[in-house]
Amino acid sequence: MTTVYMHAQIYTGETLIEDGYVRFDQEIIGVGQMDAYQPQEDEKEIDMKNQLIIPGFIDVHSHGGYGTDNMDGTAEEISEMTKKMMSEGITSYFPTTMTQSDESIEAAMEQIKEAAEMNPMIQGIHLEGPFLSVKHKGAQPEKYIAVADKEKMEKWNDLSGGLIKLVTYAPETGDVSDFEKYCEEQDIVLSAGHSDAKYQELKDSGATHITHLFNGQRGLHHREIGVSGFGLLEDEVTVEMIVDGFHISPEMVQLAYKAKGADGIELITDAMRAKNAPEGESELGGQKVTVKDKQARLEDGTLAGSVLTFIDAFKNMIQFTGCSIEEAVKMSSVNQAKEFKLERKGALMPSNDADMLVLTEDLTLVQTIVGGEIHDIS
Repeated sequence: MTTVYMHAQIYTGETLIEDGYVRFDQEIIGVGQMDAYQPQEDEKEIDMKNQLIIPGFIDVHSHGGYGTDNMDGTAEEISEMTKKMMSEGITSYFPTTMTQSDESIEAAMEQIKEAAEMNPMIQGIHLEGPFLSVKHKGAQPEKYIAVADKEKMEKWNDLSGGLIKLVTYAPETGDVSDFEKYCEEQDIVLSAGHSDAKYQELKDSGATHITHLFNGQRGLHHREIGVSGFGLLEDEVTVEMIVDGFHISPEMVQLAYKAKGADGIELITDAMRAKNAPEGESELGGQKVTVKDKQARLEDGTLAGSVLTFIDAFKNMIQFTGCSIEEAVKMSSVNQAKEFKLERKGALMPSNDADMLVLTEDLTLVQTIVGGEIHDIS
């Protein structure tokens, strides 16, 4: 049955409709001002006065959550974990891998491919490692780190069914020209991350994206602006940010927002298995992790992913920067859909998938709609 949400504040991703309606089944049929609304037979009308409707969140960097990790989860576990992400407003997801043995990465590709066949919320894969810099390895196991390799990338992409849409790599670690050429031919976005590259090295590379800005990379310096500076300076480069208040201070989030604007930033969670679990011991890539005070750290104190929910990232971005809801929608949905060519995602417009969120005026998430299926958030 067709459903119509009426009298809502609707943030379409392109404009704000103050008193609007959205008509949908599996896809969006129509959206507009209430004064243009015309009722139709056999549809369910629901009053959404004092509520906000925005596009569903798209998380392109998350290693897991809810007790599951993309590196060792079965296809069924990864699919079920992805469904649980609806509770935080995620409607499209890129399962993210990490540096491990070739055999472990191959197995992950196969399991994620199968999970995507079960669950259309899975829209791509983010391969984070093993093509990284030892100097900025962060929580990535050093013994498996390697120079970017076209043959391995081609094999893994084939095993995934062509699902890899984003790869994090350190372009300064060797001759990566064949690797970059393959990724560009396959429409795989090249992201500099866990990298010690200098500005000119990045200018000469194929990188158009920065993995978790400020974390795991050569930082800003007044004589060499490094990876972070490259991301801030170059207009055509998109940067990811983990806006949990720990990975980046609120003041540094403000700086990035002023430098890049809403069009150049994508919010991510970089979440791990321990998200939504009680504080205490967990695991990431075979390494012991302790979660305390909403922070996940290795035994040496290194931050190891996050336990951030996407709805909190969304709210934190507004709180830390004073950005508008329209701008936060760009950073959580619109930019991801554009960059990764998710043609039916990221905006509330006719013929797009009915992936939407309903929020109260204080930004509490009350409903997640995926492909027209309504899920109440308790």
